[in-house]
Amino acid sequence: MVQKLNREEAEKIIYDEELDIRGEVCPYPVLKTKMKLKEIESGEVLKIIVDYPPSVENVLRATKDIVEHIGVLSDGGSFEVYVRKK
Repeated sequence: MVQKLNREEAEKIIYDEELDIRGEVCPYPVLKTKMKLKEIESGEVLKIIVDYPPSVENVLRATKDIVEHIGVLSDGGSFEVYVRKK
């Protein structure tokens, strides 16, 4: 189970890259997340912003072998997903 974050916790996370894919529906969030993860180094943190609720689950499921899930912030219709590349 991925940790649910509040705004204060999310603001303390230092991330290296941000991927804003609001307005996209599956499978695009998963595909774009995997492409972005290929560009970053091991240990770097990626912040993924989506606004389609199933995308949160799909992104987390699709990346479980290549990232450490840090947490998810649900904020007014959008979601911030924080992951660290293994």
